[in-house]
Amino acid sequence: MPELAPVLDRLDQSLDDSLDRLFALLRIPSISTDPAFKAECRRAAEWLVDDLSAIGFEASVRETAGHPMVVAHHDGEGPHVLFYGHYDVQPVDPLALWESDPFAPALVELEPGRKVIRARGASDDKGQLMTFLEACRAYKAVHGRLPCRVTVLLEGEEESGSPSLKPFLEANAAELKADVALVCDTAMWDRETPAVCVGLRGLVGEEVTVRAADRDLHSGMFGGAAANPIRILARVLAELHDEAGRVTIPGFYEGVAETPPEVLEMWAGLGETAESFLAPIGLSVPSGEQDRSVLELIWARPTAEVNGIVGGYTGDGFKTVIPAEASAKVSFRLVHEQDPDAVRAAFRDFVRARIPADCSVGFAPHGGAPAIQLTYDSPLVEKAQAALSDEWPKPALTIAMGGSIPIVGSFRSMLGMESLLVGFALGDDRVHSPNEKYDLSSFQHGQRSWARILAALAG
Repeated sequence: MPELAPVLDRLDQSLDDSLDRLFALLRIPSISTDPAFKAECRRAAEWLVDDLSAIGFEASVRETAGHPMVVAHHDGEGPHVLFYGHYDVQPVDPLALWESDPFAPALVELEPGRKVIRARGASDDKGQLMTFLEACRAYKAVHGRLPCRVTVLLEGEEESGSPSLKPFLEANAAELKADVALVCDTAMWDRETPAVCVGLRGLVGEEVTVRAADRDLHSGMFGGAAANPIRILARVLAELHDEAGRVTIPGFYEGVAETPPEVLEMWAGLGETAESFLAPIGLSVPSGEQDRSVLELIWARPTAEVNGIVGGYTGDGFKTVIPAEASAKVSFRLVHEQDPDAVRAAFRDFVRARIPADCSVGFAPHGGAPAIQLTYDSPLVEKAQAALSDEWPKPALTIAMGGSIPIVGSFRSMLGMESLLVGFALGDDRVHSPNEKYDLSSFQHGQRSWARILAALAG
């Protein structure tokens, strides 16, 4: 693409200027969870509006019940893309563990030849979103236009649950709908290997409470005769999996597709084993489905996990009681076409079938969202993968993620858009932790990558 080369040259020549802009944004302590930083969140939004306006976008601060949104539009020919990021950051506690002021960004050499940007928000998500803005800036500087029509949506509450996001999408659906959403909140496989994320696991959360007697009982007087809710609940939870690690809830695997063999072969070539994956956390034996690789388990298979269990006396010392009730929090990570409502209903039926006749069980839902799955041979994925492979030392992978990014589901359900997930974070970026960082190579090549992707999408 002849018009791409001068854009890439411009990005390289203006790297120092782009670092100055990123550092200016990083200096703003836009902590969304702490009301004391409300004004700083607004200041970050206003800074971004000014910067987008300088590029040539029609940009504005949009009010919400919480922190404001930033919305910007730039006309262009070809496809319409919506770029999403967030300008808010996590709190910095514990401050004593930071090696420098978290809001005084610095360029630090971790090792010979490896420089990183250290600051809160450097990776999550200010460094990531600025890679896209810098790509747009270079295109405008060189050609006076963008290769396609671009809308930018930046929110200020991602780190506090995004309470204003869905109402904002509902109210502004016609304005924000595009051909595809671009989401930058993901990572590379390693420093030389970029990745396109094609799958995000969904989530179902349930709290289950088993009740037996009308009060806590003396275990000497009633032990052996009265039902013990802890024992009942423990048995139910233990029966969620069989000896091979599969979930035993009837119908649980409906909608779960097999990962294509060529994708499994690609993942196998990465060299990650159960032992290498678990060793850093002090484990060595995988506990999931026994016939699956560790990457398939965390990227493409559903799970049932007990996240907490409470019952009886748990204070200091000892109290010999049979408790009146016991409860547990259980979460399910979903893949492919699994239906969150169906999984929730099947789990409740599974539990009810195991409760004695004179006991009762109650449930409380804690959210639910379907999985997101692009086809591995999607034209969007293929274009992005080719563009990334042209930029980085190693070819781009198609991967999935074990976690969830709720906005991607909202883009699909509320705006009818698929999302292309490309990011340049690394596993050692210490996001949400002291000494968060973003590799300088991620920042520089991330800019160039977005320029390539925009050109590829525009054809």
